[in-house]
Amino acid sequence: MDDLLLDKLALRELIDNWAIWRDAGFWEKFRTVWHDDGRMMATWTQGTADEFIEMNKQGWAKGVSILHFLGGFTCEVEGNRAITQTKMTISQRGEVHGVLVDVVCTGRFYDFLEKRDSKWGMCLRQPIYEKDRMDPVQPGASVDLDPAVLEAFPVGYRHLAYLQSQVGYPVKKDMPGLKGPEVDMLYATGPDWLAGKQINWAGHSWG
Repeated sequence: MDDLLLDKLALRELIDNWAIWRDAGFWEKFRTVWHDDGRMMATWTQGTADEFIEMNKQGWAKGVSILHFLGGFTCEVEGNRAITQTKMTISQRGEVHGVLVDVVCTGRFYDFLEKRDSKWGMCLRQPIYEKDRMDPVQPGASVDLDPAVLEAFPVGYRHLAYLQSQVGYPVKKDMPGLKGPEVDMLYATGPDWLAGKQINWAGHSWG
C-alpha cells in the first residue's frame, strides 16, 4: 500500500480509538491518541487533553453518562498534517427536572492532526453540533423545559446544553453548528493547517 493510504488507515484507527477508549474509560490508552499540546473543545469543558481526561474521570465518579457513536469519515492529508471529519452522535443520559432523559446530538468531529516522530496524534478536536433532541427514558413520561433557558443555547445543541447545565456544567454558547459564522471560521482554519501555517483557535495557537 502507498504511504497516503497507510496514513488514512492510521487516522481512521485513531479516530475510532478515541471514541472506544474514552467511552470505556481506558484513560491511559485514550491519552495516547493526543499530542502533548492537544486540546479538546466540548460544550461542557474546554482544555488540554489531560484536563479533558480529568474532567471525564470526575464526571464518571458523579455518574455522568456520555457516549459516542461514529459514522462516515473523510480526511485530507498534506505531508505531516491532516484534517479529518467524522459523522457522530453524542448520547447523554441524566435527570432534567426530576425526569430521567436521553439526549442525542448529531454532528461531526472536525479534527486537526499531525504526524510527529512517525506517529499521528490529535492536536485539536472541535465538534460541530448539527441537531439534537431530548426524550424521557420512561415510556409515557414527559418533561417540561423552560423555554427561555432552552432558547438561550444554539439550536444545534440546545437540548444537550439544557441537560448539561442542569448537571452543573457551564456550557459554551458559541460552538460551531451546521451553519453560521463559527463553522465558517472553522472551515477556513482547516486549509491553513494543511498548508503548514500557524493557526489560532479559541485563544490557543498551533504550528
